Amino acid sequence: MTAPTTRTPATTPARASAVAPLTIDPVRWPDIASVPASSAARTAITRRIVRHALHRLPLLVRFPDGSRLGLGGPLLDIRDADAFHARIGRFGLMGFGEAYMAGEWDAPDPVAALTVLAGNAAELIPGPLQRLRGLWAPRRPEAHRGTPKNARENIGAHYDLSNDLFGIFLDDTLTYSSAVFRALPARWENLAGAQRHKIDRLLDLAEVRSGTRLLEIGTGWGELALRAAARGAHVTSLTLSAEQRALALERVAAAGLADRVRVELCDYREAEGSYDAVVSVEMIEAVGHEFLPVYFETIDARLRPGGRAALQAITMPDDRMRASRDTHTWIGKYVFPGGLIPSAESIEAVTAGRTALRTTRADSFGAHYAETLRLWRERFTARADEVDALGFDTVFRRLWTFYLAYSEAGFRSGYLDVRQYQFTKDARARGTA
Repeated sequence: MTAPTTRTPATTPARASAVAPLTIDPVRWPDIASVPASSAARTAITRRIVRHALHRLPLLVRFPDGSRLGLGGPLLDIRDADAFHARIGRFGLMGFGEAYMAGEWDAPDPVAALTVLAGNAAELIPGPLQRLRGLWAPRRPEAHRGTPKNARENIGAHYDLSNDLFGIFLDDTLTYSSAVFRALPARWENLAGAQRHKIDRLLDLAEVRSGTRLLEIGTGWGELALRAAARGAHVTSLTLSAEQRALALERVAAAGLADRVRVELCDYREAEGSYDAVVSVEMIEAVGHEFLPVYFETIDARLRPGGRAALQAITMPDDRMRASRDTHTWIGKYVFPGGLIPSAESIEAVTAGRTALRTTRADSFGAHYAETLRLWRERFTARADEVDALGFDTVFRRLWTFYLAYSEAGFRSGYLDVRQYQFTKDARARGTA
């Protein structure tokens, strides 16, 4: 067995004792344990681009040699400048995330620092390089395309990590999507109620009541199915996660609702039957851009004429979605393989052009997702010893800390949003594409 690599980030003498060495398992984290090779020319160009991007931002960027950049603000502490620039020069924003995993930079308040970066994302890379993105940005692996075969592995890579892991930072409802709070800022003790409130809003949008035949695409750990069945609905819920299905079935049985809820290990494209309502909560992000039409055509095909569909979706600006949809991103590599956040424009174009689904309501609440993520991140951090006890190492904890902080920053900056959609199936409508 290969011994873990110990990486000690470079620091100024005044801070050397405050930075502990980071032990990295090169078998589990090969791309983190080693710094990518970089030519002198590439490194010099990268330094110039990074410094040009950072010097005009409301950040305080501190380097190991004591130099500083930025207009002042949240601290971004570069601990190993050579490795930091090498990773960014080779892999762009993916390298920025990997540098955090490796301990080559840190921040006392990562959300504050990342919020500044997210708010200026479109201007961080010079225009000429943006236009040449296809030449320097890593391409999405073929294995991450959302085909029926790949989708099972992509979903399993995240959701089958460990039910116990998710239980550490989620509330008692085990709901892994944005809550809708009655008041902000949010408090942990209100999270479970806010998650139930969110679910009830979706069930109301889909007009789920006693006797409703409901199709749920994306089970999670079963809370929505349970609440729909408690209304008297008959629920068929689809998931590709064996871990989620097992726990959802346990919860359904414990609630005495097994006669009203079926949880199937099934791709959404394999769904059959006709339903009065379809609900899908933050499942669309796992579909991938090229399969958006198939996803909505499936909802259309399964929904009876006049029926309602309710969808909760994270969205991003359309130009940024188009620029990144074929790129291998940090999130795609380490968190959600094959995932892509759609834009509101892409959702509207597909539903109007390819289905009989018509948008009858769309409510956005990005600030609520920022608060949801904050509560998850604080809980995850506070219970780090329990994460360790499950066998997850320091690099994994830094990965998830970055993922939760990065996501929260996206919503706080307005770069990301989350919406609840209501669609009505118009039997007279036909897609135009």
